[in-house]
Amino acid sequence: MVNERSLVPIPHDLLWGLAAAQLPLDAPAWVHGALSRHAPVVVRRALAEPCWVAVGVRGRVREERFATWMRLDQVRRRVSPEGVARTGRWLRHANGAWPALRALAWLAPQLDRAGLRWGVTGSLGFELASGLCAAHPASDLDLLIRAAQPVPRAWAGQLCTLIDSAPGSIDVQLETPHGALALREWASGAARVLLKSNAGPLLVSDPWAAERSVA
Repeated sequence: MVNERSLVPIPHDLLWGLAAAQLPLDAPAWVHGALSRHAPVVVRRALAEPCWVAVGVRGRVREERFATWMRLDQVRRRVSPEGVARTGRWLRHANGAWPALRALAWLAPQLDRAGLRWGVTGSLGFELASGLCAAHPASDLDLLIRAAQPVPRAWAGQLCTLIDSAPGSIDVQLETPHGALALREWASGAARVLLKSNAGPLLVSDPWAAERSVA
């Protein structure tokens, strides 16, 4: 049973239920191996046909990434980045001294106090959600912040200053209704920024009105 309220997966969600039999014929052996370990797939940004969602399969190493498609009726479990954040599992991680985990433990309470909708993505988010090894001592901490409304650039700059005080390397994406952009790029004051949308990358002046601001 799906364990999130929304039945429509969105980028960075982790999904369980893709069967090896549903993979295309050109899927490498490691992809079958990943699914046999009950690894979730990651929702990726791409336009999908009705009743389908674009997903990616992660392997054991960084070079192992496979893009494919999953039927929505195959989804048996769904965990969002916010769901990963709510569990607090990093506090019980065996490698709590890793910079990414130390940064998360330090930053999480401050993001919560600020009332932000935030979540953990990337290799660490995958590991915390699935229990499968994916992160390593040099892993970055990848976070997203839901930003349904425009974010002031000055506020973005203040948040970057806070992040720079944390241990380890942290990458934060702002998730707008039209796609995602780097917090640091928005804080830079650039006239146009790179927006990652389902239709592909766009250079825009206003990420919250992307259809009106494509360069």
